[in-house]
Amino acid sequence: MNYIYKPLLFFQKHGYYVCQRIADRFGIRAKVVRTTFMYLTFVTVGFGFALYLFLAFWIKIKDLVYTKRTSVFDL
Repeated sequence: MNYIYKPLLFFQKHGYYVCQRIADRFGIRAKVVRTTFMYLTFVTVGFGFALYLFLAFWIKIKDLVYTKRTSVFDL
């Protein structure tokens, strides 16, 4: 189990250090920077998924409305 936690702690330490540096630069708490980063991550992933669903719905409606007919007698 140590081989799992050692890289995890390494990335958490250096990732949090980046948040700490940003917070020090702007004069705010590091906790605010971390939570803002997490919320923005969830929002952008959610936005991408919603955009994908919207485009899939739009293409399906377009295919239902504009059907390509090979001749006039296919009505």
